[in-house]
Amino acid sequence: MARAPLTRDEVLDTAAGLVKQHGPEALTMRKLAAELGTAVTSIYWHVGNRESLLDALVRRTVTELGEIRPVGRTPAERAVSVARILRRRLRAHPHLVAMVHERGLTERMFLPAQQALVREVHAAGLRGARAAEAVRAVQFQVVGFVLVERNRERAPAQQPAEDPYDDPALARAFARPVDEERLFVTSVRALVQSLLGNGSEDEAPRK
Repeated sequence: MARAPLTRDEVLDTAAGLVKQHGPEALTMRKLAAELGTAVTSIYWHVGNRESLLDALVRRTVTELGEIRPVGRTPAERAVSVARILRRRLRAHPHLVAMVHERGLTERMFLPAQQALVREVHAAGLRGARAAEAVRAVQFQVVGFVLVERNRERAPAQQPAEDPYDDPALARAFARPVDEERLFVTSVRALVQSLLGNGSEDEAPRK
């Protein structure tokens, strides 16, 4: 049975899958052709050479990460929701995000989240340098948290240490798996409240 005609979207989808599984360095035109069951020349026809393919993947990733729709009743709640959305998207596309960074488009990738945060800090009454500092603090918190999560996932399992604090309940809490979503929301909410004032409800994170 003859193969259906190859499309540009099919090439990009398959290339994105290879990058997600094995990283950008594993993406070669020959490997991509093998995955698609077609000739390398056919891929060149649709996307050009490997550099053009990577540029197309980066543009698509930036577009997919683009739209941010905050939720919440107050600027602080909406800023926390922006942080949660950004974290989810960064975790869903780790290798593609790394590729965007390597190609010098990180600022463009973060621009939609930055714009959404600026709207919320403006709504909270911050302007100028204070507004910029608040937005950057949230962005850095998100990126730093995601990097720690990624490093923890790669690290071998850790044995709980003996309790040096004479606090058995604390030791038991440390021995339990980390609820990363809850910890993230707790830390971002505390940061946002300190920057914008009390505008986010003190409640457990919504799933």
